[in-house]
Amino acid sequence: MTHAWHDVTPGAQAPYTFMTVIEIPKGSKVKYELDKGTGLLKMDRMLYSAVHYPTSYGFIPQTLAEDDDPLDVLVLCQEAVSPLTLVESRAIGLMTMIDSGKPDHKILAVATHDPEYNSFNEAMELPQHRLSMLRRFFQDYKLLEGKAVEVDEFQPASEAYPVIEDALARYSTQRRRGF
Repeated sequence: MTHAWHDVTPGAQAPYTFMTVIEIPKGSKVKYELDKGTGLLKMDRMLYSAVHYPTSYGFIPQTLAEDDDPLDVLVLCQEAVSPLTLVESRAIGLMTMIDSGKPDHKILAVATHDPEYNSFNEAMELPQHRLSMLRRFFQDYKLLEGKAVEVDEFQPASEAYPVIEDALARYSTQRRRGF
């Protein structure tokens, strides 16, 4: 059986273009996440707040973010994408949160094969309202759980590339150590 985190390659074009493994489809209230042991998805929880995921949400395989999870990606696409689908994605920005005291980076990306979004190269090219909705979702989605997160403004794609490269290197180092 293929492990979604370890056995799928991010692609030769990373950090600019990469594969994203989708965990959560756009419009879902279910928080799925990778089960690190099996490579399958597990239901983590239902969102407590009256919100739903505004994009498909996943991770770049063979990455390890500062929060000890694979690096998160928000993929802009016209349609909801089913969990465990591989989507070729291109980074257009970066949003950083502080969640439980740790930096939690979210790469904002477009699905390269979606004609509605694939012409965007930078987050700031998107309608301002779209960026506001994305940011607001992450400010609100844990409120009714009694958890607060700090959410920074979106940064350009150039800020996302070193975050991706660091997560790829961190994963590689940890894998060599047998994790």
